[in-house]
Amino acid sequence: MSLTDSLAFLTADLPGIGGTIKQRPEDFLVEEQPLYNPRGHGEHVFLFIEKTSLTTTDIVINLAKAFRVGRNDIGYAGLKDKHAIVRQHFSVWLPDRQDEAECIERLADRRLMKILWSDRHGNKLRRGHHGGNRFVIRVRNVQPTDVIKAKQIIDQLYAQGVPNFVGDQRFGYRQHNHILGRLLLQGEYQAMLDEMLGHPIDADPPNMQTARIAYDKRDFEEALKNWPKHLRFDRQALDALRQGRDAKQAVLAIYRSQREFLVSALQSAMFNSVLDRRLRENTLSQIVPGDLAWKHDSRSVFAVDDEIAEKENAPAGRVPSLEVSPSGPMWGINMTQAQGTPGEIEKQVMDVFNIHPEHLTGVGDVHAEGSRRPMRIALGSPEVSGGADEHGPYVKLSFIMPRGAFATIVLREIMKTTKAQHQPTTPPVVPPPTIIVNAQHKKQSPSTS
Repeated sequence: MSLTDSLAFLTADLPGIGGTIKQRPEDFLVEEQPLYNPRGHGEHVFLFIEKTSLTTTDIVINLAKAFRVGRNDIGYAGLKDKHAIVRQHFSVWLPDRQDEAECIERLADRRLMKILWSDRHGNKLRRGHHGGNRFVIRVRNVQPTDVIKAKQIIDQLYAQGVPNFVGDQRFGYRQHNHILGRLLLQGEYQAMLDEMLGHPIDADPPNMQTARIAYDKRDFEEALKNWPKHLRFDRQALDALRQGRDAKQAVLAIYRSQREFLVSALQSAMFNSVLDRRLRENTLSQIVPGDLAWKHDSRSVFAVDDEIAEKENAPAGRVPSLEVSPSGPMWGINMTQAQGTPGEIEKQVMDVFNIHPEHLTGVGDVHAEGSRRPMRIALGSPEVSGGADEHGPYVKLSFIMPRGAFATIVLREIMKTTKAQHQPTTPPVVPPPTIIVNAQHKKQSPSTS
């Protein structure tokens, strides 16, 4: 079950169209929108790359090999879908222009990636340095007439804003990345490894089940032999264990970027829980005293009191026009906390996840930085059409979303293949299942949504 299955819908009163997505890569197109254009000169090569069924990390590895540089010399603005056709910007630090053409030529025969253009710029491309993403998506196994239902839903999302939930891809196919992130911050290294590498489930392919069973038996050699090659981060930890390293050393053998990603999954699960409560209480389309209101143009926040709430929520205010929205917590050491009722809700959710301020400082080179995240976002240039091709009928959706937003959340509202409902009252927060934290079967308090 997906972690987003139980979240509320904004358009619960409108029936969904059902259907399926990502039956083939060409059904899901993502095109990164640039925040700025390269200047034509500088020490960094900017590349606009089209990739198919590859992760952003796969591209980084390919670029590092082709340009013969370290992975830290590769820049990109954000992680993108694997099961899609994605057009994305990358930068490579290459001061010596003499090698540029030869390096690019090495990439010419790559089957699943191609360079659409290259240019020069003075700075490395950093995370968040893009203007959003344009999506073109075909929903299959529907009737062309379902376009009418889809249009009604997308019109409401356009008018009210999209609930800015973090999509379930953040939590992995086992939907437990947030658990791994919590255990990492708490320094529960053995529990983290057991959760990541052990406990086979029905969703695991046969070789993965064999590998997990071997891990549970502490046969790390056999586990590594059966572990899929593309799951490189799991294999890094397994290889460290095979070499006789302890649990902490095995965890720290995982690339720092992946450990930071697991922390972000925990922050995301907590944010989703706060947003779900606001949506169920019908306070998503307004700001309330104690809120930290998000200004979409500057991506900054300001404190809300009674006077500000009354002014901004009024018909002539900035909340109805989607210029300002309530923000939610991506908990961390540098995050500004909301006050009043919004602040209490955020702290209650933090308690449910069994995370406390001392955990946010992290361990080693990874900690929770923290930030605010808008609870809703504007849907740009939405288009809906119906059609059919050699693969059957489809509903085609096109729209632009700001960086950090998930297209799957729009699809969730339109398709409604989950059973969550927009209840008028706040549902009880159900604690997650207890998990094992060490080899002596000591229990850890619940900490998942």
